Amino acid sequence: MFAIVETGGKQYRVAPGDVIQVEKLPVEEGAQVELEKVLFLAQDDGVKVGAPYLEGARVKARVLRHGKGRKIIVMKFKKRKNYRRKRGHRQLFTELKITEI
Repeated sequence: MFAIVETGGKQYRVAPGDVIQVEKLPVEEGAQVELEKVLFLAQDDGVKVGAPYLEGARVKARVLRHGKGRKIIVMKFKKRKNYRRKRGHRQLFTELKITEI
């Protein structure tokens, strides 16, 4: 059994017991979260596809931790113009453990 959920503008394929990193959510560590934007649900008896979301379908997860991702270097450069810009970025994330679908 698995589902495809949308959060933070991205889609994730989740199953019970999975640990995923999503865009930072404004909740405390250890709290329960319900992801209500379920796009697709696959069970033993068949599949259900939303248009765009499934009514009444929810995915429950527990917040494990918040953190920062790996550093990404953003470099801008224009040849022969003496123009160089170097910036770094670390994306904030929330780590979720899927408990039930």
